[in-house]
Amino acid sequence: MKTIILPPKNQWGALSQRPALIKSELENDVRNIINDVKYLGDKAVNDYSLKFDKVKTESLKVQTEEISDAARNVSDELKSAIEIARRNIEKFHSVQLHPEPVTETSQGIKCWRKNVAIEKVGLYIPGGSAPLFSTVLMLAIPAKIAGCKEILICTPPDINGKVNPLILYTAGLLGVNKIFKVGGAQAIAAMAYGTETIPKVYKIFGPGNQYVTRAKELIQQDGISIDLPAGPSEVLIIADENADPEFVAADLLSQAEHSADSQVILLTNSKKLMELVGKEIEQQLKNLPRKEIATKALDNSMLVLLDSLNDCVNFSNLYAPEHLIINTSDYEALSSGIINAGSVFLGKYSCESAGDYASGTNHTLPTNGYAKSYSGVSTESFIKRISFQELNGKGIKNIGNSIELMAEAENLLAHKNAVTVRLKYLENV
Repeated sequence: MKTIILPPKNQWGALSQRPALIKSELENDVRNIINDVKYLGDKAVNDYSLKFDKVKTESLKVQTEEISDAARNVSDELKSAIEIARRNIEKFHSVQLHPEPVTETSQGIKCWRKNVAIEKVGLYIPGGSAPLFSTVLMLAIPAKIAGCKEILICTPPDINGKVNPLILYTAGLLGVNKIFKVGGAQAIAAMAYGTETIPKVYKIFGPGNQYVTRAKELIQQDGISIDLPAGPSEVLIIADENADPEFVAADLLSQAEHSADSQVILLTNSKKLMELVGKEIEQQLKNLPRKEIATKALDNSMLVLLDSLNDCVNFSNLYAPEHLIINTSDYEALSSGIINAGSVFLGKYSCESAGDYASGTNHTLPTNGYAKSYSGVSTESFIKRISFQELNGKGIKNIGNSIELMAEAENLLAHKNAVTVRLKYLENV
């Protein structure tokens, strides 16, 4: 993990760059996968699953019995934990939809917007060594609250063609029973264009590796909506001399264990804390089952000493982290200066893991600096807003002349005429 002492501000931009990925070869591979799935359907999905995941399934669709059987493989203790998380996530996301009032913009003119759920959504749930059943909660709950009519899940199976029982149990708990055994870029393509087995959806959600992320970006160019750009996970921590080094190190490692291309950063105005955190990371790393992954992520990561906590906030806003932890004595005052972050965790007890699982906020967040312009997933992500307007005779009279003048100035005379004929009609009634 790099240690950087008092970098000048003209170097902050370079330090904020994420680890570079080789994109040209990746893009060609993903384009080929998408095109094959688009034109060959299930055959391409099965071929790529065999090639990349070394798995051949009898059926792409998870059967109802598999979902019901999964409950037997989940302990009662874990079921209770999942239920606590479900309730908190549901509470937080249930208050996010607000009907808007009808506005009379001028006499005789009423305008309003209506919330309408996206009919068909696809949720990508990573599997493999870290089956993210928590992401089922984070995506399916707001989709249900929004009122999406069709919700389907794609998730990679294990080598035996089985989906992790925790993913199946959580999906079943939330009433999602359209689950398909496919991962990677081929899963994104299947949901985007549809195959013989997997239905086409209108918007795709969920995190994934660089193949999944690139596939989402490419299908977006074809008019299929996605939740947000999401790459490797990241956390940035602002801490002062009063922070507990053990807590800080644990938070950094909690993100480093996600994947080898994750990035974690500590910003502090205390050289002593920085040194203690570095030592604590070495100690805690020894006991991690995913030590090898975390170690590679730490190669991309930094401990940074800055002059002041205000400098830390400014650096953080430039970096725009997915997760931001402010572990300082005056975290409330510092938090008011935050303008770019996916999700913010305040105080020494607010570990990022709380947001990942059970506090109630969503953990599907913008990475790679996209927090400067994107929000995390919410209930609103699963709806579209349709605007309405109603003009009576008085209303068209009030703004008719303005419309005519503006349309004529743009040389759109048919637009002008659509108003003129109505105004003439009203002169005679």
